[in-house]
Amino acid sequence: MHEYSKKEIAFERVLFFSDAIVAIAITLLALDLKLNVTEGKLLSFRDLLLPWHKYLAFILSFVNIAGCWRAHHDFFVYINKMDERVFMFNIFWLFFIVTLPFATTVLSEHFGQSPAVFLYSLNVLSLSIFQNCIWDYAAKKEYMNRQHLDDTQLRFLRWILNLDMLNGLIGVILSLFIPKIAFFLLFFKVPLALIAALGRFRKKIVPAKIPVKN
Repeated sequence: MHEYSKKEIAFERVLFFSDAIVAIAITLLALDLKLNVTEGKLLSFRDLLLPWHKYLAFILSFVNIAGCWRAHHDFFVYINKMDERVFMFNIFWLFFIVTLPFATTVLSEHFGQSPAVFLYSLNVLSLSIFQNCIWDYAAKKEYMNRQHLDDTQLRFLRWILNLDMLNGLIGVILSLFIPKIAFFLLFFKVPLALIAALGRFRKKIVPAKIPVKN
């Protein structure tokens, strides 16, 4: 299996292509923001507020895509090699980035309905799964520059990625029964935010280990 190292053209082209796809996807989100105003009628503030569900879906997807892009960027600060498997994981990750605007449109037009929230949650879950695959595989194959990444940082990032996947899974399950709660959890990332906050709190109160001299 051929490996591409950082700074090689093949490696950099994958990153440039990924950035371009993410930029297009995040731009497409805005195309769904439209006002339904009767021709000849004066625009009112009520008209601006009526598509509130579209605004919420847009914000959620914008934050999701921006967060995924940030994670992807952070990954490849440390990942310095790539093979065909990393490449394929990245392609699937991009696929679910591209489908998110469609899921956002369905969600905004059928806000609070179970199939719409299920489709959106499944898209978010799939994104987080392939995001995990990229990082896990690179860590397993030791494709990372560990000079600026210690074990504590590695575990914390692994923890956050798992929580992100858990957040999507909870959204998928709840969308079948209480879709509005599922949307609420997706929007505020409640499980992720609570457990991450707990992790930061524990990190502050746990005293540093003092090395023992033999």
